[in-house]
Amino acid sequence: EINNNVFRLHYKATVIILIAFSLLVTSRQYIGDPIDCIVDDIPLNVMDTYCWIYSTFTIPNRLVGRVGVDVAHPGVSSHSDTDEVKYHKYYQWVCFVLFFQAILFYVPRYLWKTWEGGRIKMLVLDLNCPVVSEDCKADRKKLLVDYFSANLHTQNFYATRFFICEVLNFINVVGQIYFMDFFLDGEFTTYGSDVVKFTEMEPEERADPMSRVFPKVTKCTFHKYGPSGTVQKFDGLCVLPLNIVNEKIYVFLWFWFVILSVITGLSLIYRVAVILGPQIRMYLLRARSRLAPQDQVEKISRKCQIGDWFVLYQLGKNIDPLVYKELVADLAKKLEGKEPVQMKMTYGSPQIDNIQKISDRKSMQQYISS
Repeated sequence: EINNNVFRLHYKATVIILIAFSLLVTSRQYIGDPIDCIVDDIPLNVMDTYCWIYSTFTIPNRLVGRVGVDVAHPGVSSHSDTDEVKYHKYYQWVCFVLFFQAILFYVPRYLWKTWEGGRIKMLVLDLNCPVVSEDCKADRKKLLVDYFSANLHTQNFYATRFFICEVLNFINVVGQIYFMDFFLDGEFTTYGSDVVKFTEMEPEERADPMSRVFPKVTKCTFHKYGPSGTVQKFDGLCVLPLNIVNEKIYVFLWFWFVILSVITGLSLIYRVAVILGPQIRMYLLRARSRLAPQDQVEKISRKCQIGDWFVLYQLGKNIDPLVYKELVADLAKKLEGKEPVQMKMTYGSPQIDNIQKISDRKSMQQYISS
């Protein structure tokens, strides 16, 4: 485990939701019948294909009215050249856009996994396994203590890269809200709140925002040459059953993205407090190592910078609590009275090589016997 719950909401929950919605829209769009148009003198399959490719439109100032009396459907009525016309071109792109958004949500996770490089997994070895021989356990704890002692105050960049990915998560979710607003012609940022307001208004006064953004019935104009060579205009009605799915998807996404951006923003405030507050880091480390004596945790916290604390905190999430208690005790003794060592163990150094060798059971036996 190399991240936290908020991070998982981005790269797991949100990615799964977006891919599921993309597959749902794709199945309705390319397996079912996404559009049906009615017009005289034009073959229906030609009209359907034309209107799907070149978009349909509604009349915004005809959204309110008595259906069947004032208007045929919300936004569908006779109009003049002075009336505003709203074209709907988004629907053939919805499945692709949702999949692209899923990729964007996974990018910070990919970056962090690449930057992290399996360090925590390598340091943990088998200490998260309850069945480990005492000799193996003691040797691996000693290696960890030596690693921390030798790398004290040199791990800040490791932690900084994780914090950068947390910021990228926040930028991504807020940016995607505005990206969807652009995709839906400026309708997304207020879409969810408009839907909530719509349910509270009187039936005679309200205009359904879902019908405005995702109309189920639209108009489409087809032009062709008549027998005499003049241009003839054919005005047709188109039914978009796919928008019944789209409107529900984007209502859910509006609330999900707003909630996710608020949670991520609060987690960033928490992260700033952790970075700037050594006392907060000490309390968090104490909570993570509940079995260890408080004085030992305090000794370690006073010696650790943010990078050291972050690695130690991550280890606490991956190591058996009893082993972690012993590790904290050994580390407190090792760091007591120790000045920072300006030496950094790299992945080619003997200490790290020992850790890598011990992760293999056969090599472990050779190491102990030697």
